[in-house]
Amino acid sequence: MNRSELLVRESCLTVVRQPAPPVKPAPGQPGSLSSFVPAVAEVFVAVLDDGRLLAFNGHVDLGTGIRTSLAQIVAEELDVPAARVAMQLGHTAATPNQGPTIASASIQISATPLRCAAAQARLALLQLAAERFGVEAQALATDNAEVFFADAQTSGDTRRVSFADLVAGQRIALDLDLKTPVKDPSTYRVIGKSSPRVDIPAKATGQLTFVHDIRVPGMLHARVVRPPYTGIDSGAFVGRLLDEVDRDSVAHVPGLRAVVVLGDFIGVVCEREEQAMRAARELRVKWRPLPALPSLDDPGAAIKAAPSQRRPLLEEGDVEAAREAPDTQTISRTYVWPFQMHGSIGPSCALADYREVGRGRITVWAGTQNPVSLRYDLATLVGRDEADIDIVRMEAAGCYGRNCADDVCGDALLLSRAVGAPVRVQLTRGDEHAWEPKGTGQVVDVTGTVTRDGRMTGYDFVARYPSNDAPLLASLLTGAVASEPRIFEMGDRTAVSPYLSANRRFVCEDLAPLVRASWLRGVSALPNSFAHDSFADELAAVSGVDALEFRLRHLDDTRAAELLEAVAQRAGWKARSPRSEPLRSGERYARGRGIAYARYVHSRFPGFGAAWSAWVADVVVDRVTGEVRVERITVGQDTGTMINPDGVRHQIHGNVIQVLSRSLKERVRFADGKVASREWGSYPILTFPELPAVDVVLMPRQGEPPLGAGESASVPGPAALANAIYDATGVRFCAPPFTPDTIRAGLREAGVLLEAKHAALA
Repeated sequence: MNRSELLVRESCLTVVRQPAPPVKPAPGQPGSLSSFVPAVAEVFVAVLDDGRLLAFNGHVDLGTGIRTSLAQIVAEELDVPAARVAMQLGHTAATPNQGPTIASASIQISATPLRCAAAQARLALLQLAAERFGVEAQALATDNAEVFFADAQTSGDTRRVSFADLVAGQRIALDLDLKTPVKDPSTYRVIGKSSPRVDIPAKATGQLTFVHDIRVPGMLHARVVRPPYTGIDSGAFVGRLLDEVDRDSVAHVPGLRAVVVLGDFIGVVCEREEQAMRAARELRVKWRPLPALPSLDDPGAAIKAAPSQRRPLLEEGDVEAAREAPDTQTISRTYVWPFQMHGSIGPSCALADYREVGRGRITVWAGTQNPVSLRYDLATLVGRDEADIDIVRMEAAGCYGRNCADDVCGDALLLSRAVGAPVRVQLTRGDEHAWEPKGTGQVVDVTGTVTRDGRMTGYDFVARYPSNDAPLLASLLTGAVASEPRIFEMGDRTAVSPYLSANRRFVCEDLAPLVRASWLRGVSALPNSFAHDSFADELAAVSGVDALEFRLRHLDDTRAAELLEAVAQRAGWKARSPRSEPLRSGERYARGRGIAYARYVHSRFPGFGAAWSAWVADVVVDRVTGEVRVERITVGQDTGTMINPDGVRHQIHGNVIQVLSRSLKERVRFADGKVASREWGSYPILTFPELPAVDVVLMPRQGEPPLGAGESASVPGPAALANAIYDATGVRFCAPPFTPDTIRAGLREAGVLLEAKHAALA
């Protein structure tokens, strides 16, 4: 039900917020430039006379389970079972504008108005019942969508009334009051209790309608033909390289409705999907010569060589002077993070129904994580008002960041406009891999100074991070948006180390994009933390201090220390001196364990923190093949108040699986400056047989503010693995993924690679 219908519906209580102009992105940060203000109020909670309890949140569920958790929050404040609350997420005609679904902020930030709205609705219902019974509201209580006398057992007054009966015949709209008292956490009955995910049954039984499954009357099918500058979205040639399209080359294809050409955008529309696939394959297209592109054969070198804008974050003391102090050691390391994909198992898909002005609303069915931003981008693409467009957010393939889900909406909208009918577009695997905005590579230089007894006295950190803007691809290919590189300040997520020293300096060097890129789980926090905790391990090793002890002595965050100790205890961590040199025995299988800690700090420095997380990784390294087998991960998280503990546990498992894949396998390959990884063979991901045992430690913090859980557990993972590999072999690896080839090369350089015939099998 959309908000316009709710606001005029009889027999309904709503809690609403008057719409305000969208928040503009902070300087140096990406975001929508929309100034659209809806004409009607935004609804957060609605109580209907038919018994329905509706709640609305502008974020979307990307597999994190927030649909379940948000319903629990509303249910807690309304005193009803969670199953009674129907959540609507992300539909622009129904939900509030709460910005993009990023930074694990749905529960931490965007649930606040929903909680207050539910509490406000309950107080209003209590007042309605008090007026009906002729008593003070304080004499009444609520449970299971009914109001009754709190002292019914002693007073004998058993009168009760349902929420539905209270709103019957009335139209009540309350302005949202964020100062409404909410429940004391000590009284929670729904929050903090594990609740089954509401989306799983339909997914498990094949009943859920994904965006790929949408069908509407008169729908046509389409495919797109992309230009040859694969994965590049800035440069004078973008949108201007097409020479000729031979329309006659597909005239014989049955069901062909149109060949649409706009700048470098090409699409074929047919009556059936297999016809569109054939037309896209057989269409003859001639492109002008592509200018030579900078080499990306060595992405780290390309990032180091690219022009940048230096941006100091924090400086305390004198890092240069610390290096000159007696009885200290100073070491430097460079950490290189690869370009990576979101790697959605299902290629992106969308359906658009374009209507001319005066013929109804434009509707786009999308798997986007940013419905409001997408609406603005699509309005810009086709020169229409945002008020003309509805984004219906559907479940789609997972992404944890921005894949091609938005881009394919632009494709579908252009093609629908061209043929005057609804058009469904699904990308090929090759186009998804090639054109999805990549998680950007990153280079981090660290120099640190430590005393001989293991006290860090200096820390100098510089992160180089290419930008990740990725405008809508159809807008770039058609020239609706200029193909100019845009520099955003995105490299400072968790850029400041959690480990303290008297002298420290943190700098970001912001770069223009080298390839088409957007956010991916952890953004820059994951590479930055990989550097922080790998380097902390190295400082512990050179000073002969146990890795856990080194971290604890440099943390001033009590919750961080308690989490590390809890995870170490669960893992059976035993204090020991680190290796001082590479393993030189004839043992083929070397076992090691590594520890790491991080708190994901989001947004522009100084930002705000999500959950705390810590890992202990147990690995086995084959010194002949270079294979790393992860046997066990002990992972802990301090999420504050957990709405749904099982949901948090599920998210931690998901983080572990994805970051293991990213750390051990995933790396985009390039050829002639373009993306070359276009299928799973060239971009392998973790398989089921490679999954380790995962032991989850959840810190008991009920009553503390809830924190974002969707990304935090991924952030310490790469460093924990690198530290475990070092513990096993005595060799440091500073550039994931830790593939067998990478491990073999590192062991060979250190002189500890074993030939099979010389290896003991123990």
